[in-house]
Amino acid sequence: MEQIKCKICNSSTRQVFTSKILKKYDVKYFKCDSCGYLFTEKPFWLDEAYSRSINLSDTGLLDRNIYFSKVLSVLIYFFFDKNGIFLDYAGGYGVFTRLMRDVGFDFYWHDPYTKNLFANGFEKELKSDLKFELLTAFEVFEHLVDPKEEIEKMIGYTDTIVFSTELMPQEIPIPKDWWYYGFNHGQHISFYTKKTFYTLANLFNLNYHNVNGIQILTKRKFNSTLLVLMKKLRNFGLYQIVKKSVKSKTFSDHLMIDNK
Repeated sequence: MEQIKCKICNSSTRQVFTSKILKKYDVKYFKCDSCGYLFTEKPFWLDEAYSRSINLSDTGLLDRNIYFSKVLSVLIYFFFDKNGIFLDYAGGYGVFTRLMRDVGFDFYWHDPYTKNLFANGFEKELKSDLKFELLTAFEVFEHLVDPKEEIEKMIGYTDTIVFSTELMPQEIPIPKDWWYYGFNHGQHISFYTKKTFYTLANLFNLNYHNVNGIQILTKRKFNSTLLVLMKKLRNFGLYQIVKKSVKSKTFSDHLMIDNK
């Protein structure tokens, strides 16, 4: 049976199953028992999978962005420099960037693979001297061919990455039982456990937090209990407090673009 090294911790891996991608390619999946990382063989089908950069089955795109914008607004307001500059890495259509600017945070968009539809005028070309208070990467990590290499790029621009991806259960789900494999669209090629992210955090001297689906890799130290409390309080008005305290950029952005 084929053996390849883990792309995160370089340990030996084992093939755990084969499944059909895009309804036509039989693809091997490998698991690292050391760090818990699960990944596909070399993804030769990605050009076909990304004929549309965002797959049609992602019906949760808008709801997810609205939810994350509320959580991040509270997180930034109470834990970060709210007057800083922020980046949505792999920002898709620009929905999240626009939502965060509408709240009042100076967010920018970057995504070399997707057309910016909603945050035009607020793109950032990444240069080595750029630094952001915080970088977001929602529903990105499952798309990464080499997560370790990509995280190294990200932390070159920030001390904090806030992201989301579905964590694998302790037991590897059999193919038919876990929707997140995404066999039909073929874009999900990397899958993680908490242990995987603790391993990545140790590799880069970062701290890892998992706050009910919002995950953080950061050089900063936070009280995890307080982070959980902040997220729960979002539903009891904290987000509205933030919205009233921060000046929205919706109209000022309109004037800026209109006057260009």
